[in-house]
Amino acid sequence: MSAPPLSLCAEFNSDVYDCLVWVGPDYKLSSSQAVISALSPVVEVNQAAQSAGCVVPISLPCKRLVYSPTGPLDRDYDDNRRFAEAAANGIKKALAAGSKHPLLAVQGSLPNKSAEDAQVSALLGALAAVYVPLEMREARKEKAAKVSGLGWAGEKKIMDEALAIERGRIVARDIGGSDPERMAAPRVEEYVQEAFKGTKVKVEVMKGQEFFEKEYPCLAAVNRCANQVPRHDGRLIWLTYEGEGTVKKTVYVVGKGITYDTGGADIKAGGVMAGMSRDKCGAAATAGLMKTVAELQPKGVKVVAALCMVRNSVGANAYVSDEIFTSRAGVRIRIGNTDAEGRMAMVDVLCRAKEMALSDTNPHLLTIATLTGHACLAMGPYSIIMDNGAARAAETAQKVQKAGDDVGDMFEISNVRREDWEFNKDKSGEFVDILQANSAPSTRTPRGHQVPGAFLQQVSGLDKHQLNSSKPLKYSHLDIAGSAGDLPHPTTGAPVAALTRWLLSD
Repeated sequence: MSAPPLSLCAEFNSDVYDCLVWVGPDYKLSSSQAVISALSPVVEVNQAAQSAGCVVPISLPCKRLVYSPTGPLDRDYDDNRRFAEAAANGIKKALAAGSKHPLLAVQGSLPNKSAEDAQVSALLGALAAVYVPLEMREARKEKAAKVSGLGWAGEKKIMDEALAIERGRIVARDIGGSDPERMAAPRVEEYVQEAFKGTKVKVEVMKGQEFFEKEYPCLAAVNRCANQVPRHDGRLIWLTYEGEGTVKKTVYVVGKGITYDTGGADIKAGGVMAGMSRDKCGAAATAGLMKTVAELQPKGVKVVAALCMVRNSVGANAYVSDEIFTSRAGVRIRIGNTDAEGRMAMVDVLCRAKEMALSDTNPHLLTIATLTGHACLAMGPYSIIMDNGAARAAETAQKVQKAGDDVGDMFEISNVRREDWEFNKDKSGEFVDILQANSAPSTRTPRGHQVPGAFLQQVSGLDKHQLNSSKPLKYSHLDIAGSAGDLPHPTTGAPVAALTRWLLSD
């Protein structure tokens, strides 16, 4: 569960390392004459090395140099991912060349941007490149680590921040990327208990179908089929951190943790079910954020997280379209599509978070989910954030987007509009208040990723806490379907880095 050993190195002439990975826009800017001398003759005969990079001998004890250029940094569309990607590519080249203990050095920055942010982004990219998936670590001990260690030729505070974020991203990748049996809800509980043992994060686990039906009826609907198989039975896992000193800000994070999404009775057909073990990446990112918080131990902050771990199984006891449920907030809903289970798993938990937030200092509520395919169509590989009125007044989306830009964990901003609220209303008014979903996939529904953002507010009772209310509550919905990562590659750990920066800087 731990990141590889990191060590600080102020000089390139250490004999501890077996490769120097140099990242920057132009090797001629290096402060090391050894780097310039090693690369100059290569570039003279092969100008492609200037942009593609190369592996060459160097007159240092490490004997091996990997040059991994960022490419141009001054175009309108360049961002700190240039450093993250260059570092990751450089580390991969070092591994392919036989390195087991590389040293990473980073130089340069985006115009008018912080060199420290470029370095954090680069180190995060390098750490992501040496991540080994949980199943491989457990099943193939000889492949449990790609490196024996990683050196950092930079400041300690950069290393400490990146390492704390990476430890959170490891938790996020382990939970989000593991197969549906290895990270079925009861085993997520085991993993989380171990991950937070000895930290300042308190773990509370809730379970049992009868309990869920009483307290979280919408989650219980999704769990109704899976609960008949004990190894698939759902869990609601609460994680609570309260920093030292007077609390100035409280953050509630509710994460969608669908351990496997068959679609339920509205089954995913035509081969589109593959990859649905990753429908738990919202809860995984939530747990990852809490791990990073546990590492950094920020003062004056209270963070409460809920992991909604449920399997959307199909069978005789599965919930079906046309069923009517009453949410924790007392809102009656008719099921329109059992494959819209993520909003069901989260909405009553969001309601409970809302209830607690009303007595907290400066509260802000978040939901994080791989919620819609529409998010992938609309924004591609980016996380999306949508604010309610109170959060918009605080410019939350803009602050989260900037935090993500700083560390290469990107966000796009979307808006929940009046059409989204209207879409969810039952048009007859005879049986229910809200229609849970239409019968079409989100990818074939106009505004398919914004509509659930309205649903979560309408059915949790957050619609009673808008900006014009006597007790407004800030709420932001994050859809990370595009950024979480697709098979066959490991999950990304997004948006742990961005949310960490936002949490600590806002």
